[in-house]
Amino acid sequence: MVLNEASAHLVTGLLCTLIPILLADEVVILPAPQNLSIHSVNMKHILTWNPVIVPGEAVNYSVQYQGEYERTFANFSWIFSSWCSSISTPACNVTDDITTTVAYNFQVKATLGNHSSAWSTLKEFFNRNSTILTSPKMNISTDGYNLIVEFEDLGPYFEFNVTYWKKRFNSQQEIKTVRKGGHPEHLTIMEAGAEYCVKAQTIVDIIDRSSDFNQVECIRAQDESPLLALVLFSSAGFILFLVGLPLFIWKMSQLLRYSCCPVVVLPDTLKITDSPQKLISCKKEDIEPCETVVQVMYPEEFFHSWIQDTL
Repeated sequence: MVLNEASAHLVTGLLCTLIPILLADEVVILPAPQNLSIHSVNMKHILTWNPVIVPGEAVNYSVQYQGEYERTFANFSWIFSSWCSSISTPACNVTDDITTTVAYNFQVKATLGNHSSAWSTLKEFFNRNSTILTSPKMNISTDGYNLIVEFEDLGPYFEFNVTYWKKRFNSQQEIKTVRKGGHPEHLTIMEAGAEYCVKAQTIVDIIDRSSDFNQVECIRAQDESPLLALVLFSSAGFILFLVGLPLFIWKMSQLLRYSCCPVVVLPDTLKITDSPQKLISCKKEDIEPCETVVQVMYPEEFFHSWIQDTL
């Protein structure tokens, strides 16, 4: 009887010693990630936590989320995040997991080989309508007299409420909604020489929120006088070109004609006529009743008569 009691105590002692050794592989040896928080700006939601440090080892993390549906209709079940399973960085972009404007909860665990930590849960639920909306980045420019504005593309949920006006006393403000960023948008036709100002705010309809207005930016339209002078100068030059070109061509043709093929005008005395040469003689003393004597002479007779007169 004494032997049996001693044997029982011995077996109990052995079991108490062996059980922790046998179950050592199942014991959680990693601390759970701490200080979970979500940083959300312009509908981009980033879950972060403190890293778990194991010297000489690379610790991975897995993320799960729970929405209103899981809490109400799926017995508080959890779903693994789309992009955050066995990741090495202590941060996870959970934007694609948050698809509705309801309260979400998140939990994270660390893993190292076959060992895992306990799940660490977000202290407060997160709703995407608490995201921080920043004032939009805006660029205004002119194209001729057209006022152009362009915004940074923030995604499909974002629109921009634009207010613009001509800078003068009691000027009426105009409002326009730009449906998408990333491309130029025409606002209005500007008056020559006038200055226009623009401001805008970000709008997200799915959470029924808007940002503050950004800083007002102004730009001046070009003056009309330089443009008008340029048009008049161009028109005058074109007219002079149309008039001067034919004149220049005609003048050059005349110069080329008389330079290359000059026309020689012979004196009347050297011109050859169809009839024999005519000699006209008129005495000086008979100026008033000058009689014209026409005598037809052959060249030999003319030469002989000239010799006699000379002698």
